[in-house]
Amino acid sequence: MDVVAAVIEKEDRILICQRKRGSRHELKWEFPGGKVEAGETLEFALARELHEELSIDARIGEKIGEYTAQYPGRSPISLHFFRVTDFTGEPVNLEFEQIVWETPVHLPDYDFLEGDIAFVRMLSSN
Repeated sequence: MDVVAAVIEKEDRILICQRKRGSRHELKWEFPGGKVEAGETLEFALARELHEELSIDARIGEKIGEYTAQYPGRSPISLHFFRVTDFTGEPVNLEFEQIVWETPVHLPDYDFLEGDIAFVRMLSSN
């Protein structure tokens, strides 16, 4: 399964999202995005997810990371991280416990999903 995630930057901060209480991996932090549906390109799926989750229209830029993750009792997933080069609208929290704009250096302070940790380390060290 392919999963896409966005690195949305504004004023030297990155938008991160906390999963809702009661959901799978509750209260873990992640980058906005989601599952790629049949027939979708990775970029189209990410733009769709960002519209559904944050009510923004995003221009998807370059792929900046790709990892395979596997959670206990689940099939492996391919995570694809993209930079969002531009977006219209102000992000509105439609799906999460909370959303936060954070500086890259402070990203490791959050309890991210296991599949995102290596990527978070890379982002925070740049």
